[in-house]
Amino acid sequence: MKLDPEEVVRYLQEHPQFFDEHAGILAEIRIPCRHDGRTIPISERQVAVLRDKNHILQDRLAELIRFGEENDTLGQKLHRLAIMLLGCTCLGDLLQRLDSHLRGEFLIPHVTLRLWDIVADPAPPELAPVSPSARTLAEDLLQPRCGHHVPDEIRNWFGTGAGHLRSFATIPLRRQRTFGLLVLGSEDPQRFYPEMGTLYLTRLGELVSAASVRYRPSTGNGGTEA
Repeated sequence: MKLDPEEVVRYLQEHPQFFDEHAGILAEIRIPCRHDGRTIPISERQVAVLRDKNHILQDRLAELIRFGEENDTLGQKLHRLAIMLLGCTCLGDLLQRLDSHLRGEFLIPHVTLRLWDIVADPAPPELAPVSPSARTLAEDLLQPRCGHHVPDEIRNWFGTGAGHLRSFATIPLRRQRTFGLLVLGSEDPQRFYPEMGTLYLTRLGELVSAASVRYRPSTGNGGTEA
């Protein structure tokens, strides 16, 4: 009588005492080795399976440790950024130090920023006019967006190096209302890929928004918009 393999499996599952009652058979069972085709005792195969599982768990643990270390490093960089932004005394100082910090600390090779509804004399390039479509794009972003394309207007904000950029992170700046757009660029297409997480980019946008909103005109209640 030919037994169905599923029936054998089901029988062994339903009768866990089988190998207690027939302990000697374990030493006699030999199964093919997947590496060289020879047969090995079932106990040796079990050890090999456990060794493979252990390697997988070790790899996963190493990956989790690496992610934890990377997140800790990013958290420290954002903390230093927050301290730096708190020390800025004017809009020009903030813009210059933000650009330097993102390039130096975060190793982001290309940074551009546009703010609207802010007045400064002399006006820095970051206050240059922005089209309604660019403002609408910023207002429609519920969170930072990463990808390989941005509208030509935004790409041109990067100047002469714009044609070499292959990935972008577009970060809206807002408090009660949207008033700016921070865009990070890279020649590496995998630096800001569409599926990447945006938690730290969101926190970056919140920090820059909180620092920049101080330079918006008074809302009429005796202070700047909060």
